[in-house]
Amino acid sequence: MTDTQTGAVPEGEPVTTQLVPPELPGIDKRDAPSAPGKRQSGSEGRVLNVFSHAFLVVWGLLVTLPVLWAIMTSLKTDSEILKSPWALPDELKWNNWSRAWQDANMGDYFMNSVIVVGGSLVGTMLLGAMAAYVIARFEFPGNRFIYYLFISGMSFPIILALVPLFFVMDNMGLLNTYHGLILVYIGYSLPFTVFFLTSFFRTLPTSVAEAAILDGASHTRTFFQVMLPMAKPGLISVGIFNFLGQWNQYLLPTVLNTGEGKQVLPQGLVELAATQGYDGDWSGLFAGLVLATLPVLAVYIVFQRQVQAGLTAGALK
Repeated sequence: MTDTQTGAVPEGEPVTTQLVPPELPGIDKRDAPSAPGKRQSGSEGRVLNVFSHAFLVVWGLLVTLPVLWAIMTSLKTDSEILKSPWALPDELKWNNWSRAWQDANMGDYFMNSVIVVGGSLVGTMLLGAMAAYVIARFEFPGNRFIYYLFISGMSFPIILALVPLFFVMDNMGLLNTYHGLILVYIGYSLPFTVFFLTSFFRTLPTSVAEAAILDGASHTRTFFQVMLPMAKPGLISVGIFNFLGQWNQYLLPTVLNTGEGKQVLPQGLVELAATQGYDGDWSGLFAGLVLATLPVLAVYIVFQRQVQAGLTAGALK
């Protein structure tokens, strides 16, 4: 330590030297340029951020504007649709929806879809979750073969199976029946369900299942009371995907469900488009389209957080 007045070093203390770089006159440290690597990476990040946000905005407009336009058009008169298709309606015609629901039999088509999709969704989720849990948690001969057999079902085009499927269901007496179409929907949705839930069950901790087994719980009780509630985000996510696919399915019911009075909503929309197009009832056609779309929008709006949680849960664990 030095004396501040004389600069002398007291006796008994070590002499330390500190090298201070000389300051160049006329240069302010605040004016020194930053590192070129950091400046370049920061600018690239901002450009990428702006580009991604702009892409998301454009994508959102492309998705929402047609839906809003269809809802707006369903509340117009036929003359307003033809004269000014992009203008707002002068008066909201809510009777278009009631007319499409009753006169165009959209209510019957809607209830048929609820019966078929409801039954097939319950069966798909139950059977798919059980199969995925066994494949993911138990090692046995043929485990990988069964798993890859389900995976191969995802790559098989359904159009190639329509003809043999038609004759099989005809021989079993399942054509033009609710339960026949439900069984076909279950078989159609099982491969993706097993593939999705197998990966999800593998991310769940094994210690919880082992603790339940040690406490005396059977494998069935462990699955239904312990593991299945833990897989709730994945179940909701794949359930919504199955609901969307089965609700909008048109090819299978067109071939396998041609009975009068048992047609589902996609079949009804095609028939409505044909009849209303000839009649010039464009307001009724758009009203039926909106009635068929509203359940899908409602399901996604209600469960959107669960869908995001289910899709990201496997990556975060």
